[in-house]
Amino acid sequence: MTRHPQPPVPAAPVTVLRGLLLDAFGVLDDTGGTPGATPVADAAGALRRRGVRVALVSNVPGPDELPTAWREVADTVVCSGEVGVAKPDPGIYRTACARLALPPAACVFIDDSGGHVRAAVELGLVGVHHRTVEATLAELAVLFPGSGRTAR
Repeated sequence: MTRHPQPPVPAAPVTVLRGLLLDAFGVLDDTGGTPGATPVADAAGALRRRGVRVALVSNVPGPDELPTAWREVADTVVCSGEVGVAKPDPGIYRTACARLALPPAACVFIDDSGGHVRAAVELGLVGVHHRTVEATLAELAVLFPGSGRTAR
């Protein structure tokens, strides 16, 4: 029996995640049970210091509706009232990715609304449905390896 070598299977292209899109209310305001804590915002700030681009994406009229501390962890803030589309419309995610100068496939979107996460995933982003601070921080640690410890 003659054995013929099998051709190598081409590796799937790997997309490096370089962007993080965050919902504000329901995610950044989740204290994880510690009054005054901002664990997800702190993790986003740590990722940003390591080169991950960060956008806040919110269905509020404008950035003044968001606490200054949250705006400071982001490279850009995308508010539905300013861009004319609201989550889950794909246009708001496209706008955020464009402002970060990244394709959707290079970005993670975190929101406490499953419908908003599904819409972002349909556009090509990696989606994380925020349910608890611990679970979200664990997801960030997996999605952005080597970016430092993001979980408590």
